[in-house]
Amino acid sequence: MKNSILFCFLLLIPFIGKAQDAASVIEVGSAMPAFTIVSDDGSQILSSQYEGKVILITFFATWCPPCQLELTEIEKVLWPKYKENNDFVLLVIGREHSDAELLKYNEKKGFTFPLYPDKNRKIYDSFASQFIPRAFLIDRDGNVVFETQGFDEKVFGRLLRIIDNTLVL
Repeated sequence: MKNSILFCFLLLIPFIGKAQDAASVIEVGSAMPAFTIVSDDGSQILSSQYEGKVILITFFATWCPPCQLELTEIEKVLWPKYKENNDFVLLVIGREHSDAELLKYNEKKGFTFPLYPDKNRKIYDSFASQFIPRAFLIDRDGNVVFETQGFDEKVFGRLLRIIDNTLVL
């Protein structure tokens, strides 16, 4: 019985990787898609205003446990390290959330970095089709240099090292 379960699992491994790959609309080496963040009050932030900067875009949902782990690490480690760097931009985007929902959520969490809405999932859909948290690191030339799915402490540490290297270039 144990051998047959193990055998079935081993057969599924290649398909799991393909499902995750298929979930990405863009990949490392791709140009960052242009997008507009639209707030509840109608104000807009254009992705083009960050040209020439290193950008970390991370997508999350308020109900997602791995997202909470990632956001906690961003608050504790990443944001204090890079928030004063004028060449770095952090865009933490709530997939299918409004400004009002994010404000209520942040009243409980107390994050010091800004949260941005993606109420209709329009921005997220230009990057991926499924799985959160998702993070995309964009270099100064506007290209994706690193992508993450889910949250893993080792991968998060690698992300920090890649941000450091990208900022130096």
